[in-house]
Amino acid sequence: MRRRLAAWGAAHPWALDAGIALLVQAALTMPFVLPRPPELPPATWPAYGLTTLTAVPLIWRRRAPFTVLVAVLAASGLYRLALDGPGQPLPYTVLVCLYTIAMLSPPRVRYAAALIVTLAVPVSVWLNTQELRELTFSLFVFGAAYAFGRLADARQREQRAAAERATARERARIAREMHDILSHAVSLMIVQAEAGPVAVRVAPERAEAAFEAISSAGRDAMVQLRSMLGVLREEGSRDGAASPAMPPRAPQPGLGELPELLARVRGGGLDVRYAAKGAERPLPAALEATVFRIVQEALTNVVKHARARSVQVRLVYGPKDLAVRVTDDGRGPRGGEASGGHGLTGVRERAAAHGGWAAAGPGPDGRGFEVRVVLPLEAG
Repeated sequence: MRRRLAAWGAAHPWALDAGIALLVQAALTMPFVLPRPPELPPATWPAYGLTTLTAVPLIWRRRAPFTVLVAVLAASGLYRLALDGPGQPLPYTVLVCLYTIAMLSPPRVRYAAALIVTLAVPVSVWLNTQELRELTFSLFVFGAAYAFGRLADARQREQRAAAERATARERARIAREMHDILSHAVSLMIVQAEAGPVAVRVAPERAEAAFEAISSAGRDAMVQLRSMLGVLREEGSRDGAASPAMPPRAPQPGLGELPELLARVRGGGLDVRYAAKGAERPLPAALEATVFRIVQEALTNVVKHARARSVQVRLVYGPKDLAVRVTDDGRGPRGGEASGGHGLTGVRERAAAHGGWAAAGPGPDGRGFEVRVVLPLEAG
């Protein structure tokens, strides 16, 4: 409810300011309509009209806060000196102006407003009761209004910073997903396309399988990209239901999709072996998706760079962590992005997001290339 009101206020600032002005006017009206002792000044229409002049400028409080403050102080002074009608328990209009200036204005304007109010308070007290108690209370409430305005500004800044950080994280996540999907599919398609002409001349029966592998990789990439782009679209309704024009979002890939991934890579002519050791158990969906993407990226690097004949994928379930190893017999670190590249950077980022770590370098005995990742397992 609070977020909806804040969003409505941001979308309709004029209406919000007009509502605040009306609320202040209602508070200013109470001394005029409540019964009054005979010794107090009478409640006249001119006095009421002048109090209205102190509330109307609040409609422009966010567009010209300092000008509104000066106008309100001038109208309040005229009310006190010329008509001296019913008093107010609190200086509502000046409090709203000072709060707005403290929240929205730059330091120079804030300091000028604070100085003007600090000088105006003793004058107002001298014209009213000339009591130290009123002076102390007035300085306190104006100081509180200024402090609340600064706190509101600090909170808005923090919210904007948090939103920017969340946006940056989401952009990085989407970039990793897009990289993994496109890099894997395009790499397989390139390998199959390069092998296709040779297969047509040497083994025509294999050419059909190569073209089918290209088609399958392209279709799979399109499905995953469509799902990823659907995340970026606005929901079709306020309750989160999908738009009729947008297909339902597919779930993130998990360990159940690993066999299909390995089969696609095998279709490119690479001997892919898979082994799982330890006590296998269900994993959180986010962790399964991370394992899938890590294996996918490692295999993509093998297809693109390693010139390997075989690759082994191993999952080792430990008591508190899961180790992922992808080892090939290719040409080693020179072709495997050992020191950089978007692919291994994405692997490290995915591992770090789960509190794990990733490393890459030469395989056993210095032959081939190996990607090693350790991911903590969540309790329960």
